[in-house]
Amino acid sequence: MTKIALFGTSADPPTEGHQSILRWLSDHYDWVGVWASDNPYKNHQTSLSHRMAMLKLLIDDINPPRNNIYLSEKLSHRRSLMSLAKAKEIWGENPDYSLVIGSDLVGQIRRWYHIEELLDQVDILIVPRPGYSIAQKDLIALKELGGNYQIADLDAPAVSSTAYRENQNQSVLIQPIQDYIYQEQLYQ
Repeated sequence: MTKIALFGTSADPPTEGHQSILRWLSDHYDWVGVWASDNPYKNHQTSLSHRMAMLKLLIDDINPPRNNIYLSEKLSHRRSLMSLAKAKEIWGENPDYSLVIGSDLVGQIRRWYHIEELLDQVDILIVPRPGYSIAQKDLIALKELGGNYQIADLDAPAVSSTAYRENQNQSVLIQPIQDYIYQEQLYQ
């Protein structure tokens, strides 16, 4: 059966951490659906179009290139259930879908829109993030909602978009994204 990872991210801006996750997903799934989204629990500084352009630069920079990463604005929605519906228009009903979330979202997921309906249609892949431990009580709550989950065996770099926005720490970004930010005069 075809395995598809769905990776929506605020990517404001996308970092080396995002690239590391995409590389790992590409190695472990048949397809990786990627999009920039507006997280209803966050404030975003940069338009979706800029974040999608930066995600494209990030994906293009993966070496060796991956031909199973599908970046599409069509998948973008504030609600994961809607993004899943759009993914099913692309890949159909039959694949095994996994929704990728960072460990920072595990405690929040029970408050998501129609979470039981979402969990009935996808597995959850939790990507550990440095500084965000996964609480056992949150995993139990996820199971009680009917969620099946796995924790990725990935050591993502300890970088974040927030670190860039707050401190202008360029070391968390790949060069093409640094260049794009400079060219478009973003995050000033």
